[in-house]
Amino acid sequence: MNKKILSVLQYILFLGLSIFLVWWSVKDISDKGWDDIKNAFRNANYLLIIPVMITLLLSHYSRALRWRILMGPLGYKPRVFNTYMAVLIGYMANLAIPRLGEVLKCTILARYEKVPADKLVGTIVAERAFDVLCLLLVIVITIATQADVIGGYLSVELNKIVQTKAGAFSTTRIFILLAILLVAVTAVVIVFKKFSHSRFIQKIKTIFQGIWHGITSVRYLKNKGWFIFHTLFIWTMYLLSVQIGFWAMKETAVYSIPQALSVLTMGSLAMIVPAPGAGLGVYALFVQNTMLAYGLKETLGFAFGQLMWSVQFFFALISGFIALTLLPYFNKSITVNEKS
Repeated sequence: MNKKILSVLQYILFLGLSIFLVWWSVKDISDKGWDDIKNAFRNANYLLIIPVMITLLLSHYSRALRWRILMGPLGYKPRVFNTYMAVLIGYMANLAIPRLGEVLKCTILARYEKVPADKLVGTIVAERAFDVLCLLLVIVITIATQADVIGGYLSVELNKIVQTKAGAFSTTRIFILLAILLVAVTAVVIVFKKFSHSRFIQKIKTIFQGIWHGITSVRYLKNKGWFIFHTLFIWTMYLLSVQIGFWAMKETAVYSIPQALSVLTMGSLAMIVPAPGAGLGVYALFVQNTMLAYGLKETLGFAFGQLMWSVQFFFALISGFIALTLLPYFNKSITVNEKS
């Protein structure tokens, strides 16, 4: 099948999934629930959107500096401004087509700097590898610090699966679940062995090898300390943006860092799903279910998830558009100054 047709079909599939998840989130909301959502938005402190955007700007700036560090071993030192603008444009591009931004920011930087786009692919892999590592670390910290809440929530959800309608413990269901899990694991192992030379399996192996190579490549960096600092700073800013988001709504203002860690974890997992519009439908649903574990009403969890998604969406859209406008102007000024 033509790659373009396949890409279009994939886009339509995930767009449809996003719309379905939005519908799934709102289908059972009563009139009283809609009133709660409207009141939550009506009483929200929208001035706090400004510091949320500042934390996102700082995290993206730090990401641009970290990206430059990764280019060091390749012998390239692009201007900070151009690198930062390319990062912002990349995030805007991801709103339309997930992962497009990773390619586009390399292309844009290659256009304004003497950096071959194909040479930057490895740096993107290294970036994503450390993001995966940080996300795993955040997940571990979240579980370790809130084992009681998360464990209780998972226990309730698990009971829904293994218990009958009468509330009795069903051994049959457990055996069925274990059998399904065993069959799935066995099937994966067989497929990987039998079709080890297929393009799809090779691609999966290449992804995992790339992640491992990206993680281990940091040992060749001259500025390891700064690289680690920027990595931690980026995720600290993400966490802070969620905490400030809590303060924006009266109903969520009582929550603090532990709950923000959970939202950051689930929100990040939602962003991994290749849904258009920065996780349209997926992000709000994940956040809604997360806050439900902390006793927040389902409708208010939905409102908070939509608020956080909206801020991130419009921030990426506006900052990317501004970057796209400033980039040629800035480089034109540089060219004129160099000639004079």
